Amino acid sequence: MVCTNQRGLAKTSFPMADGRPISWTSRYGSITFNQYGKEFPTGGMNEKGLVVELMWLDETQYPEKDDRPSISVLQWIQYQLDNCATVDEVIGTDKILRITATSTPLHYLVADANGNAATIEFLGGKLVAHKGNQLTFPVLTNSVYSESVQHARASMNGNNTSGNNSFDRFVEACQLIKTYKTDPGSSTPVQHAFRILDRVSQGDYTKWSIVYDITNRRILFKTQAARQTKSVSFTAFNFDCGQAPMAFDMNGQIEGDVGRSFRPFTDDLNQKILFEAAEASRSHVNISRGQQAALVQYAGLVSCD
Repeated sequence: MVCTNQRGLAKTSFPMADGRPISWTSRYGSITFNQYGKEFPTGGMNEKGLVVELMWLDETQYPEKDDRPSISVLQWIQYQLDNCATVDEVIGTDKILRITATSTPLHYLVADANGNAATIEFLGGKLVAHKGNQLTFPVLTNSVYSESVQHARASMNGNNTSGNNSFDRFVEACQLIKTYKTDPGSSTPVQHAFRILDRVSQGDYTKWSIVYDITNRRILFKTQAARQTKSVSFTAFNFDCGQAPMAFDMNGQIEGDVGRSFRPFTDDLNQKILFEAAEASRSHVNISRGQQAALVQYAGLVSCD
């Protein structure tokens, strides 16, 4: 589901076994994609133009227990969207909180309205970020970023690739970005972004494609089950605290601007989406029925400060 999230909400993070929770009040409204329940997004953008998205990374090692509060791997995304406006602010939060050590292994691609982007990984228990001159290519797949860059350089110098699917998708995306910069042709940046995502898709494994138009505060997306391209703009919603949060099933069979198709968020929709997602991804992410019920209940604990 696609969810709106209001500014001014008082939150305390979902309790983790290896550390105390952290409390905050959301500074910014956001629009997020939520597979495992509201407040636990897989990605999204806030009204300042900050975007946070994730990819799976087997090599991930989160920090061990220390004095910092502990937060779940998905609520970390909501925390950043609630509190940060820039890439540097996101990286800076590593001083005040950490992702719980036993979370699903992920790494992140973040971008902001100033034109900055960064990869954020947790390797050997430490945050590793690539930004500015260190961000050779603004691309992320399912391999360690530094290794992906090495592979891309070798490939572009004419050396044979290893055949690793993640590396090869990284290389192709980099080449398509380079092509667009030198010869954009007749396509818009949004059209070319979808073209890149289509070229590096993984068949049935790719369930959705999302493009964030940061400048215009607009999000476009399509899914495997609903191939029509949909869009939603921040101007369609009131993010003031006290306004009802809204939601939309991203597999809806409609096309174009779907802002008016959002409906008030309900626990029933939250439970339906979360239970279906937990069942479908059980082989990779095991969420017990008790945990699912707790995640659904958590959304009802969030209220205006």
